[in-house]
Amino acid sequence: MDDHQLNMTSGSPLKLLFSFALPLMFGNIFQQLYTVVDVAIVGRGVGLTALAALGTVDWLNWMLFGIAQGFTQGFAIRMSQKYGEGDLDGLRIVLGQSARLCVWIAAVAILISQGGLHLFFRLLKVPADLYPHAELYTRILMAGMPVSVYYNYTASVLRAVGDSRTPLKAMTAAAVTNIILDCIAVFLLRWGIAGAAGATVVAQCFAAYICHRKMHRTDFLRFDRSHMAPRKELSRSLVGLGAPITLKIAIIALGGMIIQSVVNSFDMAFIAGFTASNKLFGLLEIAAMSYGFAITTYVGQNYGAGLSHRIRQGLRQGLLLSVATSLVIGALMLTFGRDITMLFISSDSPALIEKAGEVAYLYLAAMSLSLPALYILYVYQSALQGVGNTVATMISGGLEFIIRLTGSIIVTVTGVAYGIFAAEVAAWFGAAAFLTVTFYRHFRKLESNME
Repeated sequence: MDDHQLNMTSGSPLKLLFSFALPLMFGNIFQQLYTVVDVAIVGRGVGLTALAALGTVDWLNWMLFGIAQGFTQGFAIRMSQKYGEGDLDGLRIVLGQSARLCVWIAAVAILISQGGLHLFFRLLKVPADLYPHAELYTRILMAGMPVSVYYNYTASVLRAVGDSRTPLKAMTAAAVTNIILDCIAVFLLRWGIAGAAGATVVAQCFAAYICHRKMHRTDFLRFDRSHMAPRKELSRSLVGLGAPITLKIAIIALGGMIIQSVVNSFDMAFIAGFTASNKLFGLLEIAAMSYGFAITTYVGQNYGAGLSHRIRQGLRQGLLLSVATSLVIGALMLTFGRDITMLFISSDSPALIEKAGEVAYLYLAAMSLSLPALYILYVYQSALQGVGNTVATMISGGLEFIIRLTGSIIVTVTGVAYGIFAAEVAAWFGAAAFLTVTFYRHFRKLESNME
């Protein structure tokens, strides 16, 4: 077995989870780095209007890219279970069917994103003066959707068999490429927001290539056309795993877009400050996402091997690790967050800068104090996905949507802008409570059939 792959059916769960998650954390740091650099360069090199324009479409872009991420995460559940069973031929069949489905996903994503953009913008109430920047940036990003789908597919395959190092290498290469191209496109060539978007697409090409090459060089991950021949039952099963995750992402994004439409009704300083902190949200959830991928792979492999006691043991240790990490990250953001958010904000008006900076830090502080809830949410969501229950995670997305919608209505009626921060963190607490209860109810039913 390649030393990049981890068989998680034996050994210390804590050590396995941490050793798997650590490269993913570094990879996510690099991914967030080039997202943050994008925003900082746009804010500094193009201006406050362009920065606010990015903020108006944050949730839309997150939803559209979530289509690729959600389906490939679902496909990876079956991959990790087949790997845990030791059924390598079955794994190749799953890989082939997943690849075939990804072609359709990329095509549909392109049609939705390019054809429905104006409708989305109307729903988001994108201000007229921000519309040209927002449209140009989004259309260029969405043109790169096939690359994003392929990267998510290859990275999910590698994570399913315990390889978290190659995605780290991919994200490192992408981050370095993106930063260099960002600086050249925006500061040297003066291509503005279009240059920043183009740099991101090119960087994703590098990441996809690195993961593709690793897959091609791993014998048991190579499949041929016979594995891609239509298998309706398996394809339906894979879609059944991926669709609820994708729907959850879409539902959460819809709630986020409702919040964004409320934010867009406030002044430029509030929009820019909200955008600055929203971009830092990626840094807050870096470890949560990494532990989540580790837990899904760990639970999936052990579920495939029928080891229920290891699932319980790993979940306890993963929960302690996650909460401890959230407390450290939250403390760091509370301490240094004000200085970090000001990196994104630039304007000729000192009053605008001051107000945007205050909005940004208050939002960041609210998220930092509530971070343990977000990390618990990720732990139980990932564990449920590992045992194949993606419907519960979709329902949790619906719960988040309801909470965000309620909060948005209250803010609209009262006019208290800062109430939008409370709506976001309340959604975390509600979903975390639901997923915790649901996991233990579901898992108790599964245990009797496992060992």
